[in-house]
Amino acid sequence: MQVVTTVQELRAARRQMSGPVGLVPTMGYLHEGHLSLVRRARAENAQVVVTIFVNPTQFGPHEDFARYPRDVPRDLAMLEREGTDLVFVPPVEEMYPSGFRTYVNVEEITSRLEGAARPGHFRGVATVVCKLFNLVQPQRAYFGQKDAQQLVVIRRMARDLDFDLEIIPCPTVREPDGLAMSSRNVYLSPAERQAATVLYRALMAAQARYQAGERDAEALRQTMREVLAAEPRARVDYVSVAEPETLTELTRVSGTALASLAVYIGATRLIDNVLLETP
Repeated sequence: MQVVTTVQELRAARRQMSGPVGLVPTMGYLHEGHLSLVRRARAENAQVVVTIFVNPTQFGPHEDFARYPRDVPRDLAMLEREGTDLVFVPPVEEMYPSGFRTYVNVEEITSRLEGAARPGHFRGVATVVCKLFNLVQPQRAYFGQKDAQQLVVIRRMARDLDFDLEIIPCPTVREPDGLAMSSRNVYLSPAERQAATVLYRALMAAQARYQAGERDAEALRQTMREVLAAEPRARVDYVSVAEPETLTELTRVSGTALASLAVYIGATRLIDNVLLETP
């Protein structure tokens, strides 16, 4: 496994690769969710490139950039065991050198949900992913469904900017009690960790009502709110039942819908989602 830290080294290593390349962008502090993306990429491509970069432009001024969990040696050991070919671990100044002034802004779909709660977040995501697509030139790139809006934004950016690659969505990987795996779960105290299962329970309650025939979107949102309200450690940021591609809030669900939520458990903000679709 080769590890590089500069754009020049990355480009040189990429020139030596033949066959389809799969890209897995990450912010590090890897868990089983990330590794499931790496395994999928390994199964579908001749070469696998993983990036580890905690991207400062997608964090707001009062968010957790400085304390976001980092452990690169641990991450590299995990990636080597998975048969990764190349890992790109750039410092911030390599991705955003002095005088950097160019950003990618995907409009409309970034103004809702996470975009409304975290202004500027998706400008940072789209910019760094655009740079990684340009640098790695992959045939396929792998992203988790847990960050559903991010997936929608990256798909739109790839289409609009004519990237010649396939965006591969991968299922959310969960703990046995349903909590979606996230690097931020490390922030939770034992009591908060137990309380955090309320996100999945709220989503499952909405899914059960949907599968029982409920098509009123507000009734489905209210179902989630009621489950969340029963957990004293939970503070709701948003609850949504939206069209999966435009992310506009629905009045009635006529086909597939994206049920999503953002909830503070203590000081930690967690997100999760499920697709509501007929079995």
